[in-house]
Amino acid sequence: MSIFRLPLLVWSGIGVLIISLGIRQSFGIFMMPISDTFNTGREFFSLAIALQNLLFGIFQPFVGMAADRFGARRVIILGAIAYGLGLLLTSLVTTPSALYLTLGACVGIGLSATSYVIVLGAVARVVPAEHTAKAFGLTTAAGSFGMFAVIPGAQALLQQFDWQVAMQIFALICCVMVAFASFIKIQPNTASATTQMQTQQSLSQALREALTNRNYWLIHLGFFVCGFQVMFIATHLPSYIADMGLPGNAAAMALAYVGIFNIFGSYFWGIMGDRFDKRFVMSSLYLMRAVVIAGFVVLPVTVDSASLFGAAIGFCWLGTVPLTSGLVRQIFGARYLSTLYGLVFFTHQVGSFLGAWVGGRIYDYYGSYQPIWWATVGLALVAALLHLPLNDKPLQRLPSMHPA
Repeated sequence: MSIFRLPLLVWSGIGVLIISLGIRQSFGIFMMPISDTFNTGREFFSLAIALQNLLFGIFQPFVGMAADRFGARRVIILGAIAYGLGLLLTSLVTTPSALYLTLGACVGIGLSATSYVIVLGAVARVVPAEHTAKAFGLTTAAGSFGMFAVIPGAQALLQQFDWQVAMQIFALICCVMVAFASFIKIQPNTASATTQMQTQQSLSQALREALTNRNYWLIHLGFFVCGFQVMFIATHLPSYIADMGLPGNAAAMALAYVGIFNIFGSYFWGIMGDRFDKRFVMSSLYLMRAVVIAGFVVLPVTVDSASLFGAAIGFCWLGTVPLTSGLVRQIFGARYLSTLYGLVFFTHQVGSFLGAWVGGRIYDYYGSYQPIWWATVGLALVAALLHLPLNDKPLQRLPSMHPA
């Protein structure tokens, strides 16, 4: 399937992800100005972002169920409103503890309803199964394009205005997600011809089937590692680069390179997932991450090496998303993908919570990020091994699971 022949629903979902995830990935460059405003350590801001990611994950299964039942459009519109409100209130707070409610809780809930789980669940219902990973890869790449487009813009805003004005501008941009959502028109519980056999399975049966499946939990564990790594890097890379004495635009450019190279990487890993065994493709991705992170820690940190790291880690940044969601669909089908992948994404966000918070905790305790950098290398190697014993064959359901 050519990308130019994708349904309008897919392109509308891409628009939502560009805005939602682009803004989210820019929060790292707000760490130092917000910490300076409230005269707090880095752990404080890290914990607010960690709470955001935890709630982002906690609400994923629930918004996934809502999307499976009521449709993605309504869920995305409500999520965009919560997202914009959280950003606006963040710009108005006068006490640091209020950030836990605004930047943490409100934005986290908004993110849960405007991110991959909802959009990929809708895409899965209009794209043929044989093109799933490629379509998921293209959709995932949208979030990376948002990262590439939004982060330099956020850096420019911080140079021209204070961080409060930047947050207010982001809040206005969230309104555009509502416009994109209006084009996501799909009837709730609609399934393609290839998934009609699954439509009689109830949600409770689908959950029981997945939660008692060993392969589903292996997918959870691998995605936990992904969340830990990407959120540690997204939250703390700007501060780490600043600690090395490099200018602020070096961090912004490194994160921008993460975004632009992930555009190509997500699509590449999606194509690889359609052509080859997803388990081995996933293991290869995690091995690449381990090598890239270890090289960055060992070599001297310069403007050029920071940009090179951004490009390399960006290439394997969110390639896990089309592969992981593709594995869930491949094994369990598309019928309840938003719900089942939402649960997997919750585990991802538990990892994100720990990656953001523990990174700040380690720095405040040791005065260095070195221990946590090496922990991410070790976790990447563990994740590479976890996917090898995974059985990715589609489940053969018994007739008793399909009530008359």
